[in-house]
Amino acid sequence: MKKYGCFFFVLLYMHSGLAQVLMNKDSLLRLLPAAKQDSNLVQLYINIGQQYEMNDHETAKVYYRKAGDLSEKLGYDAGIIKFISNYTYLLNVQKKTDSSLMLNKKALRLALQLKDPVIIGKTYSNTGSSFLHMDMYDSAIAYLEKGRQAMEEAGNEAMLARLSDIMQNAYHELGQYDKAIRMSEDALAYFRNTNDSVTLGIILSNLGNNYVSNGDMEKGLAVYLEGLGIARKIDYAELKQTLLLNIGNIYMQQQVVDSMKPYFDASLKIAEEMGIPVGESISLRGLAVHAMYKRNFPGAKAYIEKALALDVQYNSRAERISNLETLSSIQYAMHDIEQAERSLQQASKLRDSVNGDELKRQVLVIEKKFETQKKENQIKLQQAVIRQKNILNNILAGSAIGLIIIAGLGYRNYTQKQKLQQQRITELETEKKLAATEAVLKGEEQERTRLAKDLHDGLGGMLSGIKYSFQTMKGNLIMTPENQQAFERSIDMLDSSIKEMRRVAHNMMPEALLKFGLDTALKDFCHDINQSGVLRITYQSNGFENAVIDQTTAITIYRIVQELVNNTIKHAGASSAIVQVDKSENGITLTVEDDGKGFDKNILEYKGGIGWSNIQSRIDYLKGRLDVKSQPGKGTSVLVEFNVKV
Repeated sequence: MKKYGCFFFVLLYMHSGLAQVLMNKDSLLRLLPAAKQDSNLVQLYINIGQQYEMNDHETAKVYYRKAGDLSEKLGYDAGIIKFISNYTYLLNVQKKTDSSLMLNKKALRLALQLKDPVIIGKTYSNTGSSFLHMDMYDSAIAYLEKGRQAMEEAGNEAMLARLSDIMQNAYHELGQYDKAIRMSEDALAYFRNTNDSVTLGIILSNLGNNYVSNGDMEKGLAVYLEGLGIARKIDYAELKQTLLLNIGNIYMQQQVVDSMKPYFDASLKIAEEMGIPVGESISLRGLAVHAMYKRNFPGAKAYIEKALALDVQYNSRAERISNLETLSSIQYAMHDIEQAERSLQQASKLRDSVNGDELKRQVLVIEKKFETQKKENQIKLQQAVIRQKNILNNILAGSAIGLIIIAGLGYRNYTQKQKLQQQRITELETEKKLAATEAVLKGEEQERTRLAKDLHDGLGGMLSGIKYSFQTMKGNLIMTPENQQAFERSIDMLDSSIKEMRRVAHNMMPEALLKFGLDTALKDFCHDINQSGVLRITYQSNGFENAVIDQTTAITIYRIVQELVNNTIKHAGASSAIVQVDKSENGITLTVEDDGKGFDKNILEYKGGIGWSNIQSRIDYLKGRLDVKSQPGKGTSVLVEFNVKV
């Protein structure tokens, strides 16, 4: 018989170390009416959400959002971070990873401002967890390692244990099972001595996955059964469903046919109640395999066809491949060779699609949106047809109403066409402005380059020659001490002029940008600022290893950073600043923050200077998005997102 794919449904725990304490939900709800609008109510909302989380994700999200909204209203940054930490766990479970990553990066920025190593470690860990769910393991490990460093600095053993459990998932996916087992066992050793049953059950589930992937089925089964006992005790439905699947899979691998079915049945029931389509699909595939062992091929086919329908409905392509291969085996067993070959061909074609590049994935997303819009348009059209039929059926009584509706539809179509024409005119004007901006920026950079070369090669050479001549004259002239001292000052002033000329030439067009790229140039720029002593500046970059950025784009981003830092030095009165540049699949994100005196950002709308206009024009040229956050006395944070290919 064909060997079937593994049914592991790995459960990731992404609460960044915020212990989920089991409490009496009804008692917590009774506290709400008398609660004041303060940080205690934020924590109460979080606690209630955690109690719902194990069985009712949507209700849990409602309470988490309440905590987030109240924290925003209160300006309570620690509460916002708590909300994001808990809320993004559910987003990860629901595969909404883009939203999760965006929120976790926001939490990280807030944590860096709070300068608490424990909170910083948690937010780094949560961001790494989002990358884990996006299968971006290198980025995940990089962020998780930063989280570990922060927790080691804080001496927080509990969080180090949680991070070990999170990181084992990355090593598991990379096939480094021995390392994953060591990390899981380290986490397990710590949590066996705590009362945190939720985390203990999850760690046992993950450790079982690592044992089984490493070929040790017996150890895997033992920890799965222990974890299932805990999950049943605390009534953690999602954890129960995961462990039931994994135990049923082991019995299937061991061909203990009669033992596997009850576990897959129980898993399917929970998945249906919780609305976990992937869990339903895997459970149905397990039941199909059991039916095959019992030679109940029609029953097996019915299970797998139901699973395939779920895969199509929820676009679960990985499970669909496994289910098509299982269907092929069933069809072979039923001697339906033609259909079996067709199922295999479908699985092969789908696998090629899954292994395609990011462009194909984006095309599929666009097609999905198009199909959805098409269905919505069809629904609207059908509704219009129904309305017209009703009008025709009641024409004698409602002819006047019908004429009004027709006239209204005509007017709407006319105004819609006018809007579309105006929109197209606006787009053409924008394109024209961008083209002009591009020409100006390129001309400006070319002129900067020319002036830099002229200064360095022309004026620089002349000044160096003059200095050499002065030094030669010094040896051939007899001067009084006063004249000699004046001569030395002249040479010193000439040296200062040469240095200043070189500095100006370097700022006009830094060689590091042209030779080594944006990351190195920004690093050198920040280093030079630090060396000057006018501002203590920290530079951070993520994801720029082996990145290739168009030169025009790199120069434009460099100029934006240069202008923002210069504004900080000139106007903010700041003692320190942070420049952070992140590269992701969607483009480049730039953050410049300072601890200066801040300002009312509304003045930018009517009082922006030439420097700010230059920044805005460069951002517009790259079609970027600008977000400025500042208040008097609270510093300034500038976030710029560039949707550029790197």
